Amino acid sequence: MSTVFLDNARTDRLPHSAPGMRIGLFGGSFNPPHDGHRLVSRQAMKRLGLDAVWWLVSPGNPLKDHSELAPLQERIDAACKLVDHPAVRITGFEAEHGFRYTYDTLEYLTNSLPDRKFVWIMGADNLVGFHKWERWRDIARMMPIAIYVRPGTARRAPFSRAATALSAYRIDETDARKLANMQAPAWMYMHGIMSELSSTQIRNGKKSVSSAG
Repeated sequence: MSTVFLDNARTDRLPHSAPGMRIGLFGGSFNPPHDGHRLVSRQAMKRLGLDAVWWLVSPGNPLKDHSELAPLQERIDAACKLVDHPAVRITGFEAEHGFRYTYDTLEYLTNSLPDRKFVWIMGADNLVGFHKWERWRDIARMMPIAIYVRPGTARRAPFSRAATALSAYRIDETDARKLANMQAPAWMYMHGIMSELSSTQIRNGKKSVSSAG
């Protein structure tokens, strides 16, 4: 398959793609985006053999406090400045469609682009609370999932409620490049390089500097 990446200036739309592409979907508020997000993208792309990774910058996580949430366009612009890989694309299309839950986004993508091979990517910290997500079992049945290790969650995440419920569908890391072609449910826990950065720490650091000033 020949893959061509075009300019993605319209971040309110889906990135360009072609049938058969293996695409990682990396969702979150990215408030703000940081090198840890970039690290996960690159590691997932390399380990899973993906053609692209799409950052789905959400209007806001229903499970989180939005009082410190920066405007969507501000977060998108920051992500575009941070990302330096031509196959990592940024999109805020969820807001255009009024999607609130991850399930709605993934249902739309799988229905509108059925000939793409999607993998949902998330940090191990999200796996700990995955059972609280809207229709989380349906998400697991919709597409393969790649979980990337995060500091502080290496022990809890593999034994979380969702991980236990889906334990029969866990695949070994040695089969990472097969994940995108697998029929869901199928998920993998990825060990690898970790970043200590988190969006919360960055926001708290900014507040501390502001207070000191």
